[in-house]
Amino acid sequence: MEVEDLGQHISRRFNAEIVSLHSSVLTMGGLVQEQLDRAIEALRERDSELGLQVAQDDFKVNRMEVGIDEDCSRILATHSPAAGDLRLIVAIIKTITDLERIGDEAEKIGRLAARLAGLERPSTNYRELRNLARHVKQMVNDTLDAFARLDATGALEVVRADEVVDEEYESTYRQGITFMMEDPRTISRVIDSMWIARSLERIGDHCKNICEYVIYMVHGKDIRYTSVENVEAEVRQAIQQSEAVS
Repeated sequence: MEVEDLGQHISRRFNAEIVSLHSSVLTMGGLVQEQLDRAIEALRERDSELGLQVAQDDFKVNRMEVGIDEDCSRILATHSPAAGDLRLIVAIIKTITDLERIGDEAEKIGRLAARLAGLERPSTNYRELRNLARHVKQMVNDTLDAFARLDATGALEVVRADEVVDEEYESTYRQGITFMMEDPRTISRVIDSMWIARSLERIGDHCKNICEYVIYMVHGKDIRYTSVENVEAEVRQAIQQSEAVS
């Protein structure tokens, strides 16, 4: 499905509203992505001021969610869309909810980074968190790209990548338990770092959710609560059916 297909309706006004809605979600996604980048930078650079600023700026994401949600409600009431258009708007409503929650997790990371800035750093310099953050940031980038291009194949790759993030989170969690057992003086710091890891893992889950909505928008298939292997099979089947029709 091409992005241009969003605006293929009889009503020019409806065309413009649908395309504008898609653009607004991407703008919100860009803001969320920036919040996450700044939160991770605050942790890396021990910048408590930046961490607190990230937390305070969360209202911007919340405000965008409210605005887009209102636009969706207005379109539903005004145009009574059906079929693919209704599917698109429902998916957008779900997407902005997950984007807002990614913003909430970035806010938590910012606050925790501000607190960790005043504590002694571990010998690893939070290497495990930085590795996890790198993968999650790539997931966010790939998620927004899949949404921008309505790319079901790219969305499927993000769904698969979430498994890697889950494995890294479990490894980081086990490592934190070990550190606390070996040196109880590190408990406060390790608990905060484990909460950051948890927030990063949750962001990966929200990215996965959004990519499931992308697949739903493109192929009309609800693949929630489905194994990755079955998702891949369903997407391949949907792509083959689309190619056969075209």
